[in-house]
Amino acid sequence: MTLSDQITGIDPVETAEILECIPHRFPFLFIDRVKDIVPYERAVGVKAISAGEGFFQGHFPGHPIMPGVLIVEAMAQTAAVLVVKSLGLENEGKLVYFMSLDEAKFRKPVYPGVLLELNIVASQRRGRVWKFRGEGRVEGTLVAEASFAAMIRDPE
Repeated sequence: MTLSDQITGIDPVETAEILECIPHRFPFLFIDRVKDIVPYERAVGVKAISAGEGFFQGHFPGHPIMPGVLIVEAMAQTAAVLVVKSLGLENEGKLVYFMSLDEAKFRKPVYPGVLLELNIVASQRRGRVWKFRGEGRVEGTLVAEASFAAMIRDPE
């Protein structure tokens, strides 16, 4: 990767390519696209929240709200794609494991029919451990935020 690639970023990553980057599969894949990737720095994930999402059947019947823990999972998946694309790990079989979660705050509910935008910033890298700050937004309004860490590992 050249310095100019790092400045201009990477092309958006669509669902088929996301499936090459991370092991998550439906119904546990919570991002549809990752855009605005600047290697080693930041990325924006996007999830169209549909009324047909399986978790809405039980959370909550008659008043569907996306569980906050799944918003954080979507942040972590976006961060994993950022790591894989930054390091070029698509074909190496490496996995990005969630390690810790801090300062999670859920500001507003996320309902079906919206586009959830996941803004992720890599705040620190030390060897195989990366730290991130994430925000979830709907139409520009902050709905969730968290700091979290992940580790790059070989599959067991």
